[in-house]
Amino acid sequence: MAKVTKLKRPEMSTKDNIYLIGIAKGAFITLKHAFTTVFGKTRGADSLGSSGTGVTMQYPEQKWDDELPEYYRGAPALVTDEQDRERCVSCQLCEFICPPKAIKITPDEISSDDPWAKVEKRPKTFDIDMIRCIYCGLCEEVCPEQAIYLRKDYAITGTSREEMVHNKERLYEIGGKRVGLVNKWNELK
Repeated sequence: MAKVTKLKRPEMSTKDNIYLIGIAKGAFITLKHAFTTVFGKTRGADSLGSSGTGVTMQYPEQKWDDELPEYYRGAPALVTDEQDRERCVSCQLCEFICPPKAIKITPDEISSDDPWAKVEKRPKTFDIDMIRCIYCGLCEEVCPEQAIYLRKDYAITGTSREEMVHNKERLYEIGGKRVGLVNKWNELK
């Protein structure tokens, strides 16, 4: 049988019983932040051309493009190499690791007369549903060919669900060309 140990709750002092001290400390911190916001400059006020008296950014006149941190994760896009070749080899790792299942890939075989025939396959279709995408960056991390990158774009809009599903052509258009990437498939192994 387990031994039962009874613990005695420590007694509260008179100071602890008076809640006014805690309330006063919290009110002081809140007022300090309020005065700093009203009378001081907010973060990024100078670079955004703002008076700095408020914390609300006046979008779309003011944008955070210059203020984005280095670690910001935006929307995914596909890239080509220096010779305008598709980097994606349809390994489908990004599709399998995507938590909301926003990526859909249909692989296609490459004919033997193609100059890129050293690779077994390429994507016939590559769709990313930007409504479902949670911008986690797992697709970029898992890609062995450096084919998918997260760009620094936070203004992704569309008027219908169909516009928010980016197909392969749109993803390559958005992603562009990346120079200086490792080309694993230049030599036949």
